[in-house]
Amino acid sequence: MTHSHAIVWMDSREAHVFRFNAEDVEQDRLKAHMPFRKVHHKAGVIGSGHPTADAEYFHHIVDSLSGTQEWILAGPGQAKDALVSYLDKHSAKPESRLMRVETMDHPTDGELLKHAREAFKAIDRLQPNSPPAR
Repeated sequence: MTHSHAIVWMDSREAHVFRFNAEDVEQDRLKAHMPFRKVHHKAGVIGSGHPTADAEYFHHIVDSLSGTQEWILAGPGQAKDALVSYLDKHSAKPESRLMRVETMDHPTDGELLKHAREAFKAIDRLQPNSPPAR
C-alpha cells in the first residue's frame, strides 16, 4: 500500500519514520551507525569543535521515504538541520517534497503521528490544487 505522507522525527542517535495515508500507518526506527558525539572545543586544539554527520544514517532516512509525496522533518537540536544540509549538498533529494522542518522535543509515537495528521490537514487546506479533505 502506498503512503502519501510521512513524518520523520530524528535526533543524532535514531530516527522514527512514519509513512501514512488515511487508513494505514507504517513505522520504521533507524539507528545511527555513528551517533554524533558531544565535542568540546578546547583552546589550542585544531578543528571546528563540531561533530561530523553520519552520511549513511542520512541515506537510510532518505531511502525510508520512498513512495511518499510529502514529508515533515522534526526533532530537537542540530541533527535535523544536518539532514537538510546533507540533502542540499549531496543532491540526495527524495522524490517527495519536504514541507516543513519543526523543532520538537521527544514526543510519543502517538503524539507524533497525531501532530503529523493535523499538520498535513492544514497544509492541504493551504494548497489550492489539493483534493478536498475527508
